[in-house]
Amino acid sequence: MKYQWMILSLALIAGLTTSYILDSRDPNLSVEPDYPINILESGTDAVDLYDPADNRVRLVYFGYTQCPDVCPTSLAVMSAALKQIPSEQLAHIWPVFITLDPERDDAITSAKYAKHFHPMISGMTGTNKQIEALTEKYGVLKIRTELKDSALEYAIDHNSYFYFIAPNGELIKKIPHLLNPAPLISAIPDILKQVPNSQSKQNESI
Repeated sequence: MKYQWMILSLALIAGLTTSYILDSRDPNLSVEPDYPINILESGTDAVDLYDPADNRVRLVYFGYTQCPDVCPTSLAVMSAALKQIPSEQLAHIWPVFITLDPERDDAITSAKYAKHFHPMISGMTGTNKQIEALTEKYGVLKIRTELKDSALEYAIDHNSYFYFIAPNGELIKKIPHLLNPAPLISAIPDILKQVPNSQSKQNESI
């Protein structure tokens, strides 16, 4: 009887070990960490999108670095607007690019891509859960499309808006994709009036 209990115990341990190994290899069971949606990554830094110490209005664009046309055009328009608005307005704006493709766009890639268009633009990424939560919060529509016989493997089809967001994360206004910066420039003064306490952050932008 003693040996039977030993054999049963060993069999149970072996079964649990096998089950654990199989579960750990199942990608459907992998769990991402639950980070707040506002704590993202840019370059080598963690960034709080809703930093209460930074009262600038966030000017956010959602896209991805391998986007063939719409994203580069929109970020070029954002850059042109930033270059043309008065410095006193520029001090109250925090331009942000948030990737919709965190699987391929890591923090370094996202930051470099954004800086290519303008040095003030902070390029950010997060976990899949964070990006899904942000897109749901601000009504960003995106669809992953598989690309057969392509090195890219897939594309991210998405709507194209500029989102003006208050420091606390509240959406102030969104403006559709533009081919020139004039409508964006003209909207900024009224946007800033809606956040009367906005002020430039003393530290250098990320």
